[in-house]
Amino acid sequence: MPLVLLDRDGVINHDSTDYIRTAHEWRPLPGSLESIVALNGAGFTVAVCTNQSAVGRGYIDRATLMEIHSRMIEALGALGGRLDGIYVCPHAPDARCACRKPEPGLLHAAMRELGFAPQETTMVGDSLRDMQAGLAAACAVMLVRTGHGTHDEAAVRALGVDAVFDDLRGAAAALIRPC
Repeated sequence: MPLVLLDRDGVINHDSTDYIRTAHEWRPLPGSLESIVALNGAGFTVAVCTNQSAVGRGYIDRATLMEIHSRMIEALGALGGRLDGIYVCPHAPDARCACRKPEPGLLHAAMRELGFAPQETTMVGDSLRDMQAGLAAACAVMLVRTGHGTHDEAAVRALGVDAVFDDLRGAAAALIRPC
């Protein structure tokens, strides 16, 4: 079965204009965890590829980021789901690294480590930069309107992306349906 790469903030959990700074602030979007469980059940490998510039900006440390991810993993596990990997760019935007989306570095790392080719991979995100990263990595891409998705939809469609869904539930259903 194929690989699904998910952005975190705005796809799995509520986004924050002031960053998620504690594990307690992490809150899943309605239906997002159940969607990951459904993808797991359909045999997909599921991983997260997320920019977390709050680390590079000094707003949170790596230990706090790990606590936030532990909360996400525990909430998912309570429903019988799992993530096969979490790939993080901790750098601030001015670092000019190869891993910060819209660069494809995180996606390349996930595909390499999990053993998938680009044609076996779909990136699901809520922003123009998620779609740019997916396209740069030669993956299929899906935009969700949660998070920044509604704001970025016109720019994403201008790239030729027409796989647009209201939320992760819709994207997951579309991925599972053809299988």
